[in-house]
Amino acid sequence: MNCLSVENVTVRAGSRTILGSLSCTVEEGDFLAIIGPNGAGKTTLLKSLCGLIPVNGGKITIFDRPLADYPRRQLATTLALVPQVLSLEFAFTVEETVLMGRAPHLSLLEREGREDYAIAHQAMAFTDVAHLAGQRLDQLSGGERQRTMIARAICQQPRIMLLDEPTAALDPSHQLRIMELLQRLRQEDKMTVVMVSHDLNLAAMYASRILLLKDGTALCGGSPGEILTPDNLWRAYGCAMHVDTHPATGTLRISLMPGATP
Repeated sequence: MNCLSVENVTVRAGSRTILGSLSCTVEEGDFLAIIGPNGAGKTTLLKSLCGLIPVNGGKITIFDRPLADYPRRQLATTLALVPQVLSLEFAFTVEETVLMGRAPHLSLLEREGREDYAIAHQAMAFTDVAHLAGQRLDQLSGGERQRTMIARAICQQPRIMLLDEPTAALDPSHQLRIMELLQRLRQEDKMTVVMVSHDLNLAAMYASRILLLKDGTALCGGSPGEILTPDNLWRAYGCAMHVDTHPATGTLRISLMPGATP
């Protein structure tokens, strides 16, 4: 079943076209990685999927219902966004931040109840930040903050999770923890995951499908084996890359080849 459908979507900023007649679909239960060079439109596409950026043409549907037909509260219980940049202007604690995910389930002046706290604590335990409940976000490491934001998204109880470069600026250990966490969400909670990433090797290891963008259009989409080829990567990034199979994991491995041509 298609849970997300993008049909000929165009997004403009003034005279500049950021997305041009872009189309793609996401199946329920997919782990879709959106890759491509800087300026390809990856983050714009992600924000368009949750209505943060209006489209100038085309149509986005979520579970066969037009995005424009979703009330904001219902949309927030259907999908959750984990942004790349986190504002630390207000020093909320981990528990306070995660509880914000319950807002779409509460009326305007309703306070969180026992069930809301139970869901929040379960999400914190799932993402391994329960022991940090009283800590302020500005006191956490990058990996701890990212796991907290994923816990907040889980607290929304969405069917789809959108993430904008969730492993950016993290060390390999924290990258692995985040990716394994997303894989668990997909396998145990049957959640659909859509992730923007610059890390081709992480995309190859974890994604079930990959969408390759360039200049606001989709060059190709399909399985990692179909998309991560030297020719496709040359067309997108303009540099030569070697693709082989990792001897330990059996997944594709992408390596830069300085000075080489495809």
